[in-house]
Amino acid sequence: MANKNAKKIRDNESLSTSNNQEPEVAPDTQAVLEKFDRDSTTRKHRSKTVYYIMMIVAILYSLFHIYLVFNPMPTLQSRSIHVAIGLVLIFLLYPMYKSQDRGKVPIYDWILSLGGIATALYIYVEYTEIMTARISPNTMDIIMGIVAVILVLEAARRVTGLILPILALIFLSYPFFSHMDFLPNMMMTRQYDIGDIFRQLYLSTEGLYSTAIGASLNFIFLFILFGAFLQKSGMGQFFNDLALAIAGGYKGGPAKVAVVSSGFMGSINGAAVANVVSTGAFTIPLMKKVGYDKNFAGAVEASASVGGQILPPIMGASAFIMAETTGINYGVIALGAMFPALLYYLAVIMQVHYRAGKKNLKGISKDNLPVIKEVMLERGHLLIPLVGLVVMLFLNFPIARAALYTLALTVVVAMLRKSTRMSVKDVVLALASGAQQALSVMIACAVVGIIIGVVSLTGFASIMTSAIASIGAGSLFLTLFFTMIASMILGMGLPSIPAYIITATMAAPALAEFGIPILVAHMFVFYFGIFANVTPPVALAAFAGAGVSGGDPMRTGFQALKLSIAGFLIPFIFVYEPAMLLIDVEGLATNAREYPLASAIDVIMVVASTLIGLVALAAALEGWFKKRINWFIRILLIASAVLLIIPETWSDIAGVGTAIVLLSLNYISYKKHGDGHREEGNQTIKLENV
Repeated sequence: MANKNAKKIRDNESLSTSNNQEPEVAPDTQAVLEKFDRDSTTRKHRSKTVYYIMMIVAILYSLFHIYLVFNPMPTLQSRSIHVAIGLVLIFLLYPMYKSQDRGKVPIYDWILSLGGIATALYIYVEYTEIMTARISPNTMDIIMGIVAVILVLEAARRVTGLILPILALIFLSYPFFSHMDFLPNMMMTRQYDIGDIFRQLYLSTEGLYSTAIGASLNFIFLFILFGAFLQKSGMGQFFNDLALAIAGGYKGGPAKVAVVSSGFMGSINGAAVANVVSTGAFTIPLMKKVGYDKNFAGAVEASASVGGQILPPIMGASAFIMAETTGINYGVIALGAMFPALLYYLAVIMQVHYRAGKKNLKGISKDNLPVIKEVMLERGHLLIPLVGLVVMLFLNFPIARAALYTLALTVVVAMLRKSTRMSVKDVVLALASGAQQALSVMIACAVVGIIIGVVSLTGFASIMTSAIASIGAGSLFLTLFFTMIASMILGMGLPSIPAYIITATMAAPALAEFGIPILVAHMFVFYFGIFANVTPPVALAAFAGAGVSGGDPMRTGFQALKLSIAGFLIPFIFVYEPAMLLIDVEGLATNAREYPLASAIDVIMVVASTLIGLVALAAALEGWFKKRINWFIRILLIASAVLLIIPETWSDIAGVGTAIVLLSLNYISYKKHGDGHREEGNQTIKLENV
């Protein structure tokens, strides 16, 4: 009965599912998705011929990546083909501008598609001479390099919007005038000619075809493809039902459901905006029905979806990029990220819980909720591939092979139940869908390659490092603060993976000046690049949440910022207390790749003190802990949370002591006088009434 009622709410919300299909996005929600996520503004081909061409290219694109796992090609060739086929799909799928007729492909987009193929074909044909005999680029090399850069920038504009291409153009302009006298001395370089620049960008693996594209080719694509297969098997419905079963019946249950389900999905797909819209189409109406304000409802979904990208085991594929960038074992990164991510989600849930207590909001009727046992029996087997993936990665399987084996395991495991079984058609559609979903990351990584190429050519990273260190004036805290600002600016409006790659290149090296271990430095900039998505004025995830909830974008943005406050504090804590990342830093070199585990007592102490601080902070921000908290006590609770960030024993003792005393006094007052509510508040809602 419970599962039938859970299905009924999905039906009522236009989110009904077939046996093995994900919920479809309602038309108004699709409009929101297209407004805030350029990745969703694709063509709807009227011509069956064009549609089948696009499908065939997409399927071949996926099969090409599967083929490479066991049959590697020379690096420059494989990366150029990865970009070229992606360009073909982008020009076939994405219109030049939003208002363009999406039913047909104009002739110029066919020409641009052929241009994309030409850029890879040229490298393939000329590869031997490029690698062995050509000392300096010839005219055709430069022309093809210019064509490749223009096509990548235009494709990125269509898929991601203007921010990333403009940033790349700013960097691309730098080597053309970096030798001129009007620049500050620290920014001046030798003179570069056009051959130097486009050889770097097009004929090497330090430009368009840099490690960013290498990560997209070797890891990210396969994990996105894995996610597409999970979607076809009904994993999204499983996460929603499981979250409903776990949290739906508690006080303010729908908001807790949003936090849990969005965290699960965000870790796998890494697409914050799309996750806000797809999961939020189900959770936001429930939150509003139970009594949450529409701005708060949109903010909950945004903060939970963005946080999924810091949640192991997959971290939106960013964990694998970090492993590739730093040379640190994936297992070390995933374990290190565990406690900060869990603390973040606990902090969000505490704010949600206190808001429900303050407004006396109830949960969903337990008679109408799915039962955990039934949910696990019906779809719990879909967790087997995720468990298998983690096991393979900890056993040091090559990441690409682990992804491919997990994909195959997903197909096999899905066959165990009729409700999750995939047909041949489902497998084919998953291959095409995965290819399409990978395009936004591919093209973003290609544009990031332009930035990396310029930085590598000119040594701009050292300039950035010197600037941050100079502004920080030798103070670790100030350097961390300005690195945070730089990371948020660089990550503003960008997908999480390119945001991390840029911040890792530009901002992380500044922290090495203070002897901060490389994993800690990279995790620090990673967090702030991620949480730029909920930081006004460019808080795309929050704006998408407002679009679904009907709230005000900026108010939703600031609510999301408040809900995500732990994501801004935790990085400072683990810099000062690396035991939170399970790292024992005594005697560890800054650039070490092997990390000894911290002692259990050190981990427990830093996690426990941080948890107490975050509970106190959540209570202060919401003004509630069992009953209302006055402004004076709220200020003291905030001060206690700040004390816990200071890396001193006395401050930890003072912060924990103050928080425990103040919260205990409020609890005692609650036991004596109640919570102050004169009425019972909202009744427990029934799913079928939403």
